[in-house]
Amino acid sequence: MMCRTGENPGPRESGEGESTDVAFTALLEDSAEELYESAPCGYLSTLMDGTIAKINATLLGWLGLDAEAVVGRRRFTDLLTVGGKLYHETHFAPLLRMQGEISGIALEMKIAGGGRLPVLVSSTVKHSGDGEPLLIRTTVFDASDRRAYEQELLRRKKDAEEARRQAEEARRQAEADRTRLQEALAVLQQSLLPASLPAVPGLETAVYYHTASPDQLGGDFYDLFALGGRSWAFFLGDVCGKGPQAAAVTSLTRHTLRTAALHDPDPVAALTTLNTVLNERYTRGDPRYCTAIFGVLEPDQDTGTVTVRLASGGHPPALVARADGSADFLPTPGGFLVGALAQARFSSTSTTLCSGDTLLLYTDGLTEARTGPDRTSLYGDQALHAFVTARAGLPAQEMVRDLAALLDGLGDGVDDDTALLALGVPGSPFPHRPATGR
Repeated sequence: MMCRTGENPGPRESGEGESTDVAFTALLEDSAEELYESAPCGYLSTLMDGTIAKINATLLGWLGLDAEAVVGRRRFTDLLTVGGKLYHETHFAPLLRMQGEISGIALEMKIAGGGRLPVLVSSTVKHSGDGEPLLIRTTVFDASDRRAYEQELLRRKKDAEEARRQAEEARRQAEADRTRLQEALAVLQQSLLPASLPAVPGLETAVYYHTASPDQLGGDFYDLFALGGRSWAFFLGDVCGKGPQAAAVTSLTRHTLRTAALHDPDPVAALTTLNTVLNERYTRGDPRYCTAIFGVLEPDQDTGTVTVRLASGGHPPALVARADGSADFLPTPGGFLVGALAQARFSSTSTTLCSGDTLLLYTDGLTEARTGPDRTSLYGDQALHAFVTARAGLPAQEMVRDLAALLDGLGDGVDDDTALLALGVPGSPFPHRPATGR
């Protein structure tokens, strides 16, 4: 504790400070020479030409040398490695001559037996009273731990750079793999759809397939084919799910409907056959089903009209856009999902397409597209009805072109594949041209 001025500190208790006194006394007993020789760093003094005049035991011990072999026999540069000598001659010595002192220079010294000791060197030139340089005093610090630390930092830096390089390479490889996968999926997707639609006398056709994600196989499908005579069959649908399993069901569905139509072209019969095949094939452990519209076209060349008979299994209703500018859904209520039940009932209807009329089939990727700033609203049946009504009287290809533009405009709001199939009877050279606003 501190005492007021003029007061003596009180007597210390027995034993207090004894250890401090012992250490202090031991320190006083060390001579300056002992402190020099046993210092925790290396000391040496050299003449101006570098000849070693004095060196302490610490540095001799680090280098594995004897004083008799060094003092007066070697120069400071003789203790350095080849690289250290070169740096000393080109940088260290010239700077020391100009500045009179230099500090913290990293060098390497040779150890007896061939080793190397990384050190930090500081030197000062001692001058006479007349200002003449007499000798150079040098302090040497062992930098082994620092060198190891720097090497560890360098190693970690290299490891980090290598990790970044590998990560970048992995990213490029992943992008390349994804591109190849997308290309393969696109080819596979196309293989599940007809390459083109056949020309049907007295009928205009148009089709569009919108892929929501290039990384997944969709389950939408469509087709148009001849039945023999003047009749044509068509279908459009959507398999539940995505990926390879959905693709397998899509392929099976297309081939089944084609085969069923050639055996019995009645739309309800075709869907009933498909229902039986899917239900028997997939009911055990992995149920698979789809929605579908199947129809038959019978063009009448005498009247220029086309009779349409169709059946639906759980699919959104078809739309008929008339030449007079109106549009109506073809209701098919109560149709069951195809393949979900062993005994399913399908709803059927019929209509006649006249000059300028178009029948539009679509999958629910369009009506269930998310819209609005927050993508929480569905596009819906009413919006589609209004959109088609505004384009009633347009040829089938123009109708599908505008719908394709609509899908593209919805962007990432369309998170499911969408198939469009339009079948129209050519109109007059000057058909009804509605407003183009959406």
